[in-house]
Amino acid sequence: MKHTLTLLCALALPLAAPSAFAKLPAPSPEAQAKAADTAARTAWNTKTDAYLLCKAQDQVAAKYRASAQAAGKPAPAAMATPPCVDPGPYAAAPTETKPIEASGAHSPAPTAAAPPSTNQTSAQTNPAPKK
Repeated sequence: MKHTLTLLCALALPLAAPSAFAKLPAPSPEAQAKAADTAARTAWNTKTDAYLLCKAQDQVAAKYRASAQAAGKPAPAAMATPPCVDPGPYAAAPTETKPIEASGAHSPAPTAAAPPSTNQTSAQTNPAPKK
């Protein structure tokens, strides 16, 4: 039984392996823009978190020094650290959108370059309903 199971697994593995190397289609421009916006928002969140952590660390260090001096203990000198940099509010990258007029949605129909394909009149093609 074990030999049969091993043999089946050995035969199934080469058949399943090509599907693991299948190539995905390229993402659409909208998907690429959304991924870029997500990456920018994540980077901004990381900078904001680092800024908030820096401010909190400065507050804790200031309270520690103040409480040490109030207790009459010598407070260690503050280490020289770079100042906290505020990343500012999040600003999404401007997306390039075509105005409706440029998209051709409201453009007039092109001028006819040839006569209609039939010689029937409008009355013959669309007869009036009988009453």
